[in-house]
Amino acid sequence: MTAPFIQGFSVGIGLILAIGAQNAFVLRQGLKREHTVVAVTVCALSDITLITLGGAGLGALVAETPLLRAGAVWAGSAFLLVYGALAMRTALRRQDADLAAEAGTATGAAAVAGAAVTLSLLNPHAWLDTIVLLGSIAGSHDAVAARSAFTAGAAVASVVFFPLLGFGVARLAPLFEHPVTWKLLDASVALVMWAVAASLLLPRLAG
Repeated sequence: MTAPFIQGFSVGIGLILAIGAQNAFVLRQGLKREHTVVAVTVCALSDITLITLGGAGLGALVAETPLLRAGAVWAGSAFLLVYGALAMRTALRRQDADLAAEAGTATGAAAVAGAAVTLSLLNPHAWLDTIVLLGSIAGSHDAVAARSAFTAGAAVASVVFFPLLGFGVARLAPLFEHPVTWKLLDASVALVMWAVAASLLLPRLAG
């Protein structure tokens, strides 16, 4: 079940690479070196919870319904293609990287944890990415083992990504002072999204 795992990991990384409020918050805490462990842990656990719910619930429902499974492939691929296009447009247009404007402020471990929960679990984009998109793509796999492998891959992506983001960003801070770094990041997101969309569509088109 290596292929579904890799696919899940790729989709998961591609989705969370996009610099939204949650990632901006983790970046900011990492740059400040303020309760980074709390921010990273809460964000990762929140993502894993949502991904598991999507893979187990909606994924199973979609997998058991041929029409929904076909629709999931086409709808998920369309979403990924559009998502990639938006990321590429951002890469081409981005001029600066004002994290503070997106991330807000939080001081103290409790405040940081509360902000992380809010940005993770009360964020409609997070629900769309995990419960709907990842759950639908998981459901495009017929076998339970394949769906589980895809879900595990997406969860591992969060486990790997958030610690790297929170604890590695301090060393990369000088790089993120330059807009070109953000352009490359957004362009990478676009390429990953398009590659995964192709991996979903090509088997359908070939068959």
